[in-house]
Amino acid sequence: MVTASEPGLPVLTVDYCGEIYTAEPGSTLVIGRDADIAIDDNPFLHRHFLELSDRGDLWWLSNVGTMLSATVADEFGGLQAWLAPGARLPLVFPRTVVWFTAGPTTYELEVTLSGWLFEPVRQRSELAGSVTVGRVSLTPDQHLLLVGLCEPVLHRQNRGGAASPTSNAVAGRLGWTPTKFNRKLDNVCDKLARLGVRGLHGDASRLATSRKARLVEYALATQLVTAADLDLLPPAPGRPRGS
Repeated sequence: MVTASEPGLPVLTVDYCGEIYTAEPGSTLVIGRDADIAIDDNPFLHRHFLELSDRGDLWWLSNVGTMLSATVADEFGGLQAWLAPGARLPLVFPRTVVWFTAGPTTYELEVTLSGWLFEPVRQRSELAGSVTVGRVSLTPDQHLLLVGLCEPVLHRQNRGGAASPTSNAVAGRLGWTPTKFNRKLDNVCDKLARLGVRGLHGDASRLATSRKARLVEYALATQLVTAADLDLLPPAPGRPRGS
Protein backbone atom coordinates (compact mmCIF):
# COMPACT_ATOMS: atom_id res chain seq x y z
CA MET A 1 0.00 0.00 0.00
CA VAL A 2 1.17 3.55 -0.77
CA THR A 3 0.19 6.53 1.38
CA ALA A 4 -1.20 9.40 -0.65
CA SER A 5 0.08 12.91 -0.22
CA GLU A 6 -3.16 14.93 -0.40
CA PRO A 7 -4.01 16.25 3.10
CA GLY A 8 -7.37 16.86 4.72
CA LEU A 9 -10.74 15.13 4.49
CA PRO A 10 -11.50 14.47 0.81
CA VAL A 11 -14.74 15.23 -1.00
CA LEU A 12 -16.84 12.09 -1.41
CA THR A 13 -18.98 11.28 -4.45
CA VAL A 14 -21.33 8.36 -5.13
CA ASP A 15 -22.12 7.07 -8.63
CA TYR A 16 -25.38 5.16 -8.94
CA CYS A 17 -26.88 4.54 -12.39
CA GLY A 18 -24.80 7.42 -13.77
CA GLU A 19 -26.23 9.87 -11.22
CA ILE A 20 -23.51 11.57 -9.15
CA TYR A 21 -24.12 12.56 -5.52
CA THR A 22 -21.60 14.62 -3.54
CA ALA A 23 -20.99 14.85 0.21
CA GLU A 24 -18.86 17.66 1.62
CA PRO A 25 -17.12 17.28 5.00
CA GLY A 26 -19.66 17.69 7.79
CA SER A 27 -22.55 16.29 5.74
CA THR A 28 -24.15 12.84 5.55
CA LEU A 29 -25.50 10.81 2.65
CA VAL A 30 -28.08 8.10 3.31
CA ILE A 31 -28.75 5.32 0.81
CA GLY A 32 -31.99 3.34 0.72
CA ARG A 33 -35.51 3.05 -0.63
CA ASP A 34 -36.51 6.52 0.63
CA ALA A 35 -33.29 8.40 1.33
CA ASP A 36 -30.86 11.00 -0.02
CA ILE A 37 -29.88 8.45 -2.65
CA ALA A 38 -33.17 6.72 -3.48
CA ILE A 39 -32.12 3.37 -4.93
CA ASP A 40 -35.44 1.85 -5.89
CA ASP A 41 -39.01 1.35 -4.69
CA ASN A 42 -38.08 -2.28 -4.00
CA PRO A 43 -40.12 -3.30 -0.90
CA PHE A 44 -37.29 -5.63 0.20
CA LEU A 45 -34.92 -2.66 0.56
CA HIS A 46 -34.71 -0.68 3.82
CA ARG A 47 -35.89 2.93 3.71
CA HIS A 48 -32.51 3.83 5.23
CA PHE A 49 -29.86 1.18 4.59
CA LEU A 50 -26.34 2.61 4.22
CA GLU A 51 -24.98 5.88 5.57
CA LEU A 52 -21.89 7.81 4.50
CA SER A 53 -20.58 10.24 7.11
CA ASP A 54 -17.30 11.75 8.27
CA ARG A 55 -15.88 11.07 11.72
CA GLY A 56 -12.51 12.42 12.69
CA ASP A 57 -10.27 12.42 9.62
CA LEU A 58 -12.09 9.66 7.72
CA TRP A 59 -15.24 8.98 5.75
CA TRP A 60 -17.17 5.96 7.07
CA LEU A 61 -19.72 3.64 5.47
CA SER A 62 -22.25 2.39 8.04
CA ASN A 63 -24.99 -0.21 7.71
CA VAL A 64 -27.95 1.37 9.50
CA GLY A 65 -30.39 -1.31 8.34
CA THR A 66 -31.63 -4.27 10.34
CA MET A 67 -31.73 -7.19 7.87
CA LEU A 68 -29.62 -6.64 4.75
CA SER A 69 -25.84 -6.80 4.42
CA ALA A 70 -23.53 -5.24 1.84
CA THR A 71 -20.29 -6.35 0.22
CA VAL A 72 -17.59 -3.68 -0.07
CA ALA A 73 -14.38 -3.84 -2.12
CA ASP A 74 -11.69 -1.65 -3.62
CA GLU A 75 -11.77 -1.30 -7.41
CA PHE A 76 -9.19 -4.06 -7.97
CA GLY A 77 -10.68 -6.63 -5.60
CA GLY A 78 -7.68 -6.64 -3.27
CA LEU A 79 -9.83 -5.88 -0.23
CA GLN A 80 -13.38 -7.03 0.40
CA ALA A 81 -15.56 -6.82 3.48
CA TRP A 82 -19.03 -7.99 4.44
CA LEU A 83 -20.87 -5.11 6.11
CA ALA A 84 -23.53 -6.57 8.40
CA PRO A 85 -26.30 -4.56 10.12
CA GLY A 86 -24.80 -2.24 12.72
CA ALA A 87 -21.27 -2.46 11.26
CA ARG A 88 -19.23 0.41 9.81
CA LEU A 89 -16.11 0.60 7.66
CA PRO A 90 -13.63 3.42 6.95
CA LEU A 91 -13.23 4.38 3.31
CA VAL A 92 -9.54 4.75 2.50
CA PHE A 93 -9.19 3.94 -1.22
CA PRO A 94 -9.71 6.27 -4.22
CA ARG A 95 -12.61 4.11 -5.42
CA THR A 96 -14.74 1.71 -3.42
CA VAL A 97 -17.49 -0.44 -4.95
CA VAL A 98 -20.52 -1.55 -2.92
CA TRP A 99 -22.91 -4.40 -3.79
CA PHE A 100 -26.08 -5.43 -1.96
CA THR A 101 -29.07 -7.60 -2.78
CA ALA A 102 -32.69 -6.89 -1.84
CA GLY A 103 -35.22 -9.50 -2.91
CA PRO A 104 -34.62 -10.42 -6.57
CA THR A 105 -32.26 -7.54 -7.41
CA THR A 106 -28.54 -6.99 -6.88
CA TYR A 107 -27.45 -3.35 -6.76
CA GLU A 108 -24.03 -1.79 -7.33
CA LEU A 109 -22.70 1.70 -6.63
CA GLU A 110 -19.27 3.33 -6.55
CA VAL A 111 -17.85 5.69 -3.93
CA THR A 112 -14.99 7.98 -5.01
CA LEU A 113 -12.73 10.12 -2.83
CA SER A 114 -10.85 13.20 -4.05
CA GLY A 115 -7.93 12.18 -1.83
CA TRP A 116 -7.14 8.91 -0.07
CA LEU A 117 -4.96 7.16 2.45
CA PHE A 118 -4.03 4.02 0.54
CA GLU A 119 -3.52 2.94 -3.05
CA PRO A 120 -5.00 -0.51 -3.84
CA VAL A 121 -2.76 -3.21 -5.29
CA ARG A 122 -3.90 -5.22 -8.30
CA GLN A 123 -4.29 -8.95 -7.80
CA ARG A 124 -2.75 -11.42 -10.23
CA SER A 125 -4.86 -14.08 -11.94
CA GLU A 126 -3.67 -17.23 -13.65
CA LEU A 127 -5.36 -19.85 -15.77
CA ALA A 128 -3.83 -23.35 -15.82
CA GLY A 129 -6.38 -26.14 -15.61
CA SER A 130 -8.04 -24.34 -12.76
CA VAL A 131 -8.65 -20.64 -12.15
CA THR A 132 -6.60 -19.08 -9.38
CA VAL A 133 -7.42 -15.61 -8.06
CA GLY A 134 -5.60 -14.63 -4.92
CA ARG A 135 -5.71 -17.77 -2.81
CA VAL A 136 -8.93 -19.18 -4.34
CA SER A 137 -8.55 -22.01 -6.87
CA LEU A 138 -11.63 -23.01 -8.85
CA THR A 139 -12.25 -25.80 -11.31
CA PRO A 140 -13.46 -24.70 -14.78
CA ASP A 141 -17.03 -25.79 -13.91
CA GLN A 142 -16.96 -23.87 -10.63
CA HIS A 143 -15.72 -20.78 -12.44
CA LEU A 144 -18.41 -21.18 -15.11
CA LEU A 145 -21.09 -21.42 -12.43
CA LEU A 146 -19.99 -18.08 -11.00
CA VAL A 147 -20.02 -16.49 -14.45
CA GLY A 148 -23.56 -17.76 -15.00
CA LEU A 149 -24.76 -16.41 -11.67
CA CYS A 150 -23.11 -13.03 -12.27
CA GLU A 151 -24.08 -12.71 -15.96
CA PRO A 152 -26.84 -10.08 -15.52
CA VAL A 153 -24.51 -7.81 -13.52
CA LEU A 154 -21.56 -8.37 -15.88
CA HIS A 155 -23.70 -7.41 -18.89
CA ARG A 156 -24.75 -4.14 -17.25
CA GLN A 157 -22.68 -1.21 -18.55
CA ASN A 158 -22.93 1.09 -15.52
CA ARG A 159 -23.56 1.04 -11.77
CA GLY A 160 -27.14 0.17 -10.93
CA GLY A 161 -29.44 -2.81 -10.38
CA ALA A 162 -29.71 -6.18 -12.10
CA ALA A 163 -32.22 -9.00 -11.62
CA SER A 164 -30.76 -12.11 -9.97
CA PRO A 165 -31.32 -15.27 -12.05
CA THR A 166 -32.95 -18.34 -10.53
CA SER A 167 -31.00 -21.56 -10.04
CA ASN A 168 -33.02 -23.29 -12.77
CA ALA A 169 -32.39 -20.41 -15.17
CA VAL A 170 -28.61 -20.57 -14.63
CA ALA A 171 -28.60 -24.37 -14.90
CA GLY A 172 -30.45 -24.15 -18.22
CA ARG A 173 -28.15 -21.37 -19.43
CA LEU A 174 -25.13 -23.61 -18.80
CA GLY A 175 -26.76 -26.75 -20.21
CA TRP A 176 -26.66 -28.44 -16.79
CA THR A 177 -29.30 -30.36 -14.87
CA PRO A 178 -30.57 -28.71 -11.66
CA THR A 179 -28.89 -31.52 -9.70
CA LYS A 180 -25.50 -30.76 -11.24
CA PHE A 181 -25.96 -27.03 -10.67
CA ASN A 182 -26.83 -27.50 -6.99
CA ARG A 183 -23.89 -29.85 -6.47
CA LYS A 184 -21.45 -27.36 -8.04
CA LEU A 185 -23.01 -24.53 -6.01
CA ASP A 186 -22.53 -26.48 -2.78
CA ASN A 187 -18.91 -27.21 -3.71
CA VAL A 188 -18.10 -23.56 -4.41
CA CYS A 189 -19.80 -22.35 -1.22
CA ASP A 190 -18.02 -24.99 0.88
CA LYS A 191 -14.65 -24.09 -0.64
CA LEU A 192 -15.06 -20.38 0.01
CA ALA A 193 -16.51 -20.93 3.49
CA ARG A 194 -13.40 -22.93 4.42
CA LEU A 195 -11.37 -19.89 3.40
CA GLY A 196 -13.33 -17.74 5.81
CA VAL A 197 -15.95 -16.21 3.51
CA ARG A 198 -19.08 -15.55 5.56
CA GLY A 199 -22.72 -15.86 4.55
CA LEU A 200 -22.48 -18.87 2.21
CA HIS A 201 -24.23 -21.55 4.26
CA GLY A 202 -28.02 -21.67 4.20
CA ASP A 203 -29.76 -22.24 7.52
CA ALA A 204 -32.94 -21.20 9.31
CA SER A 205 -31.88 -17.54 9.21
CA ARG A 206 -30.24 -17.54 5.75
CA LEU A 207 -32.17 -18.98 2.83
CA ALA A 208 -30.52 -20.47 -0.22
CA THR A 209 -31.43 -17.38 -2.25
CA SER A 210 -29.48 -15.23 0.21
CA ARG A 211 -26.53 -17.59 -0.11
CA LYS A 212 -26.50 -17.17 -3.88
CA ALA A 213 -26.74 -13.39 -3.55
CA ARG A 214 -23.76 -13.34 -1.20
CA LEU A 215 -21.82 -15.57 -3.60
CA VAL A 216 -22.51 -13.19 -6.50
CA GLU A 217 -21.44 -10.17 -4.44
CA TYR A 218 -18.25 -11.90 -3.28
CA ALA A 219 -17.33 -13.06 -6.80
CA LEU A 220 -17.76 -9.53 -8.14
CA ALA A 221 -15.98 -7.88 -5.21
CA THR A 222 -12.90 -10.10 -5.43
CA GLN A 223 -13.01 -10.21 -9.24
CA LEU A 224 -13.28 -13.97 -9.34
CA VAL A 225 -15.32 -13.14 -12.44
CA THR A 226 -15.15 -10.16 -14.80
CA ALA A 227 -16.91 -9.11 -18.00
CA ALA A 228 -14.14 -10.81 -20.00
CA ASP A 229 -15.39 -14.17 -18.66
CA LEU A 230 -18.71 -13.80 -20.48
CA ASP A 231 -17.05 -15.37 -23.51
CA LEU A 232 -16.92 -18.63 -21.54
CA LEU A 233 -20.72 -18.93 -21.62
CA PRO A 234 -22.56 -20.68 -24.43
CA PRO A 235 -24.24 -18.18 -26.78
CA ALA A 236 -27.65 -17.13 -25.51
CA PRO A 237 -30.57 -17.22 -27.98
CA GLY A 238 -30.55 -13.98 -29.95
CA ARG A 239 -27.33 -12.71 -28.37
CA PRO A 240 -23.85 -13.02 -29.92
CA ARG A 241 -21.17 -14.57 -27.69
CA GLY A 242 -19.68 -12.06 -25.22
CA SER A 243 -22.23 -9.31 -25.94
